[in-house]
Amino acid sequence: MKILVCLAILPVLASGAMLPDAIGSHTRRPPQNPPVAEPHDPVWAELGLQQMEQGDYGPNFTVSAFRLPDTTASLAAFYWLRPASSKPSKAAPLAAETSGELLLTVGNYLIDFRGYKPSGAEIASLAQGLGKTDHTPLPPNYLPPFDMVPNSERYSTGPAALHAFLPAIPAGVVGFQYGAEVESAVFHNSQGDITVAIFNYPTPQIAMKQAAGFEQAGFMTKRSGPLVSVVPGTPADRSFAQMLLDGVEFRAQVTVPEHIYTLKDNIGNLVINAFILIGILLAITLAAGLFVGGFRIYQRRGGRDPDANTVISLHLE
Repeated sequence: MKILVCLAILPVLASGAMLPDAIGSHTRRPPQNPPVAEPHDPVWAELGLQQMEQGDYGPNFTVSAFRLPDTTASLAAFYWLRPASSKPSKAAPLAAETSGELLLTVGNYLIDFRGYKPSGAEIASLAQGLGKTDHTPLPPNYLPPFDMVPNSERYSTGPAALHAFLPAIPAGVVGFQYGAEVESAVFHNSQGDITVAIFNYPTPQIAMKQAAGFEQAGFMTKRSGPLVSVVPGTPADRSFAQMLLDGVEFRAQVTVPEHIYTLKDNIGNLVINAFILIGILLAITLAAGLFVGGFRIYQRRGGRDPDANTVISLHLE
């Protein structure tokens, strides 16, 4: 399976440990058997896989960790590796589980547990030990919510994933050089399942240009803002396919940075701190004056001050 990619064929990715020495009561053990070697999948290279690590924590309990450049890449890897028979899990915002496996994301990390499902505290402890964690928001989901085949979603960021998930669409029509990203899913219909692919472009102008290319290639196409929705191939039920396309609408989202109030935002704290600073300065001044005055008195009483009895006369007459 793809999730058992051999560390030996990814030498540049083995830079520093990601997994802890223990997960709950399970202690990490030396590997009993050499990892299964598989050819390097071009989809991993396209996603920008930076590091992979596998750990053995007991009989039939293994953990695989994948570090990717951002949350979008971890989302794409999650959709790709999620078992077809899995169900959503509450272990993390993006998680799926079967009877013997738990797959979840932590920011830009993809973590796969097999043979044991850790508790929330154990997952949180593992997440705290991960370095270079990215928590940028995930891209919005524009797929129609009805009649979707469970676990059929895929996310593509380049031609390798497009060829793997949507082979009917030629990469030359997509325009990945413009920064296009693709989300797709399969929708169930009595006359035959239909795949819908939504191409997200940086601007509506680029989307308009690429939509014309999809139409010339013979695909059912709809554009909404920077989104181009496409039905690959020839659908058995065109009315259902058109309904799916009509269900894709671009929703502009404006993100306003949320100001987190601190003690610095309270004017009362500013006044109090000003008085505290004045008190500190007064205390320093008083201490310095007492030190200088005391030192002069000590010199006079001890007869060590040559100028103690000297009177300065100006003779102004």
